[in-house]
Amino acid sequence: MTAITREKIFVTKPYLPPREEYNRYVDRIYETGHLTNEGPLVKELEQKLAEYLGVKNFQYVTNGTIALQLALKALGIEDGEIITTPFSYVATTSSILWERCKPVFVDIEPDNFTIDVTKIEAAITPKTRAIMPVHVFGYACDVEGIQKIADKYNLKVIYDAAHAFGSVYKGKSLVSYGDISTLSFHATKLFHTVEGGACIVKDEEVAGKLDLIKRFGHNCDNHYCLGINGKQSEFHAAMGLANFKHIDDIIEKRKIICGYYDRLLDGRLGRPKIQEGLEYNRAYYPVVFETEEQLLRAFAALNKEGIYPRRYFYPSLNNLPYLKERKVCTVSEDICSRIACLPLFVELTAEEAGFIAEIIVEVL
Repeated sequence: MTAITREKIFVTKPYLPPREEYNRYVDRIYETGHLTNEGPLVKELEQKLAEYLGVKNFQYVTNGTIALQLALKALGIEDGEIITTPFSYVATTSSILWERCKPVFVDIEPDNFTIDVTKIEAAITPKTRAIMPVHVFGYACDVEGIQKIADKYNLKVIYDAAHAFGSVYKGKSLVSYGDISTLSFHATKLFHTVEGGACIVKDEEVAGKLDLIKRFGHNCDNHYCLGINGKQSEFHAAMGLANFKHIDDIIEKRKIICGYYDRLLDGRLGRPKIQEGLEYNRAYYPVVFETEEQLLRAFAALNKEGIYPRRYFYPSLNNLPYLKERKVCTVSEDICSRIACLPLFVELTAEEAGFIAEIIVEVL
């Protein structure tokens, strides 16, 4: 095994556009003096992203967590139960709890780790208000099956699509499904604005309500409802606009790196199954070890060389210590103990990907 000499390799490294491109947008901010409150760069970014994704009612907001909370508020869900997945980042659950609702966990299916549609109906009660699935790692939930259940029981569907930017399912952007889909543009994401998020809203009236809520619930001196500050700044939009010019290249380079891993690991580790009809965005490179002990040995070997993958996602959210009730989710708990995401970012070289794979193969 040949060591490489470089800085530490973390699970991700944010893409930064050429500084002169970002500075051109910053110059526009200085010229207008407009820093926030629905500025021209925010509006331009919303338009470009809506066109790129092929969606309407696209609203750029502060972050992905606020996006989920705004979705619940705009749909009038202020109490009751929300059916969701235990296999996600903690923000999915915390947004439900923050809005004084109760998360009801439904286990995941073992092939691509999204919510198991066959188990949703059994979790529905008279208190159920919505379903909040996650397109985990950018893989598609069973959107048809979920919508069929939602229609049958008159439930809203809010997709946590934080990972789904750039994924296309059956010819449509994956974020176009559901009553509302939310995105995260955090620095760790495939497309980022340093911090940021978005809501894609199906219904025009709900979109108008969400827009009002994110702006404190008032227009000028007329106050209409309880609101919050979910707006985004011009400086964040500037980063988004600069990055947007490179989005196709970013996805293509990540695809190449994933190809390196595919060839070098050669099926030695478990991988999520890509659904038929899905054009995957390469948001992450998750791998599943045979045992947790094997995962920990691989982490120790990689960490020794200054390489830091991450346990996405751990723990299974049904085991969060502050939940009042616990429900066993066998598949999620098992996958959570054995899954990790390998480093994946534009600047990762073939040599570095090869070194990472070589360490893992040696451990296996």
